[in-house]
Amino acid sequence: MNTKIIASLVLLMAVFQLSAQDEVIKLYEGKAPGSEDWNWEEAQRYSELFQTEVVYNVADPSLLVFKPENPNGTAIIIAPGGGFQTLSINREGIEVAKELASKGVTAFVLKYRLVHSKTDKPAQELMENLKDRAAFDKNTVQIKNLAGQDMQAALKYVRDNASKLGVNKQKVGVIGFSAGATVALESVLRSNSAATLPNFAASLYGGPSDDLMAQDIPKEIPLFIAAASDDQLKLAPKSIALYTKWLTANNPVELHIYAKGGHGFGMKTQDLPVDSWYKRYEDWLKQYKYID
Repeated sequence: MNTKIIASLVLLMAVFQLSAQDEVIKLYEGKAPGSEDWNWEEAQRYSELFQTEVVYNVADPSLLVFKPENPNGTAIIIAPGGGFQTLSINREGIEVAKELASKGVTAFVLKYRLVHSKTDKPAQELMENLKDRAAFDKNTVQIKNLAGQDMQAALKYVRDNASKLGVNKQKVGVIGFSAGATVALESVLRSNSAATLPNFAASLYGGPSDDLMAQDIPKEIPLFIAAASDDQLKLAPKSIALYTKWLTANNPVELHIYAKGGHGFGMKTQDLPVDSWYKRYEDWLKQYKYID
């Protein structure tokens, strides 16, 4: 098949997937605080390197809303991963939202602020940046803070508009993948208001910084954790450390470490036990009465 035709089909599929959302909510009026001078435009493309659709150059944070046919009052905000330079918008965002909506959850995919990509190949830029991990971690401190603020703004929006959204203010959770796990945990460990603190959380193959891990857990917040032992970024121990932190604080926590699955498995099908992680997550949600 002609490569131009294939590219057009991929674009049409992306548009179709995004059209399944119910609405898009802009998180801030005017420019987002802390990035007022950002003037680049958000973009989306298929990444051959990551083999999935990615969003990049997010300067105007927003929520993609997915409403269930029979809402049960639970809301979950999803933070896709992508190294703070991209968002794996389908595999760790839209597909997760659709699954949750099928269970009665009002789901939100968060497009949080990212490192500015100077080319139309953000995944390649990310991999180049990761070659010097110490420099990468130093250069992304500001972005992590801004992305954490975006998650808190999202939580506040959902609670402020709970009646309109058909959401119970006491049943608002977060789930994050990879870099998105850090974004989710920022709301748990750095929130200074009940309005921006989730009621429950989940971390998928995350790698929170030592600084974030040093923060106290503010209250009894149930946490679900999943990762793979063969994670290419060697982040499985971070999930174990996160589990230990919650356990030591006598907080409810559940950990699943799969033998295989790699990093970034999300909703990808690999014909491995890890493919069913979201079923275990749904079992966990049932345990706490967040889904039926």
